[in-house]
Amino acid sequence: MLKDDSTRQNTVTGADSDGDSPESLRRVAVASFIGTAIEFYDFYVYGTAAALVLNEAFFPNLSSLNATLASFSTYAVAFAARPIGSLLFGHFGDRVGRKSVLVASLLLMGLSTACVGLLPGYGTLGVWAPLLLVLLRFLQGVGLGGEWGGAALLAVEHAPRGKRGLFAAFPQLGPSVGFFAATGIFWILSTTLDDEAFHSWGWRVPFLLSFLLVAVGLFVRLKISETPVFAKVMKEQEASKAPALEVFKRHPRELLLGAGGMVVAYGLFYTATTYCLAYGTTTLGVPRNTMLAVSLVACLFLAAGTWLAATRSDAGGRRKLVLAGAGLAVVWGLVLFPLMDTEQPVLIALALGGALFCMGVVYGPMGAYLPELFGVRVRYSGASFAYNLGGVLGGAVAPLVATRLQGEFGSSSVGWYVSAMAVVSLLCVLALPETRERELG
Repeated sequence: MLKDDSTRQNTVTGADSDGDSPESLRRVAVASFIGTAIEFYDFYVYGTAAALVLNEAFFPNLSSLNATLASFSTYAVAFAARPIGSLLFGHFGDRVGRKSVLVASLLLMGLSTACVGLLPGYGTLGVWAPLLLVLLRFLQGVGLGGEWGGAALLAVEHAPRGKRGLFAAFPQLGPSVGFFAATGIFWILSTTLDDEAFHSWGWRVPFLLSFLLVAVGLFVRLKISETPVFAKVMKEQEASKAPALEVFKRHPRELLLGAGGMVVAYGLFYTATTYCLAYGTTTLGVPRNTMLAVSLVACLFLAAGTWLAATRSDAGGRRKLVLAGAGLAVVWGLVLFPLMDTEQPVLIALALGGALFCMGVVYGPMGAYLPELFGVRVRYSGASFAYNLGGVLGGAVAPLVATRLQGEFGSSSVGWYVSAMAVVSLLCVLALPETRERELG
């Protein structure tokens, strides 16, 4: 009878890839970083468009508030699809290997994104336009649901001992770079095009660029090798026959608490980006170009928090840093909207930058923390599902809840909502163990 995975991961030694050459390790770091940057670029392009233009292009017959809610609802569809993608790709990632699944997820995500750029609006297709938009957004979610787990495992399972946090920092930087690229392209288009051109065709350009980015991502990912940890499992013929069932049976606690730990990261990000972009431009009347520029500045805080916490987690531990980030987020949620409501660009940048820094401190160590919670036989399925379930709880509903709360109770209520999500994550991580000393085999 096979040993329980949690026992195996603490008893098997020699699992980390100390023998990989420096050139091979650099290639792994680059591949995990570029892949996640491209996939999150695709995902965030949609979020920016949802806040700025999709309500008019696909829901022109609704009131301003309802059109915004409808746009954010299509945005939320992908979060519901992400756990499905994590189970689908996780199954094959734990059965066949990490590399091949990462190629498939990149193709699905990239092509779905590019097709949004080709999709005619409501004026051309009528009700079919929003229906097809929802379908493409769903496919985006399925693709991204399989992406993060594979990229994180690619980095972590190749990493030398004592450097898993450092190597996991590279895929964790993907969201920062992807968001910066998506926002930057929208900012360039917004500043160089007039409103008519931007709303008629300009917003499609960031989506169509995905065709090129997919080609780049495939070129990089096809050059990497399978992780040594999973190769050992295949050699010993110990791959799980039903990894999803096995992870639900043996690791339900890690799944739920890991997902809970991710709630604040998602909630902070999508409140501070998608929702605040719409809130700033519509409710506060801040110019679109100004809000996009402020978002670019805030993204630098996200990258700094992610890199700082991820790399420090090898020495200080994953759990301690995640708790620190969640604790900071409890406080920052209460000052986020008072700063936003000043309508001063510098203070808005401080509000969003502080929120994204807190998010980065939580998010950075999670690249190693979630994979270390699960045994190698079910690691892809377990880490991916926990990560993406946290997205449903924290990311899918955040812009929708925030829009409703602001409309009913004012902006301060949105800040309390952010702080409440941080408390949930804080309690969940308190119930989890430290993992940095665990073996991965």
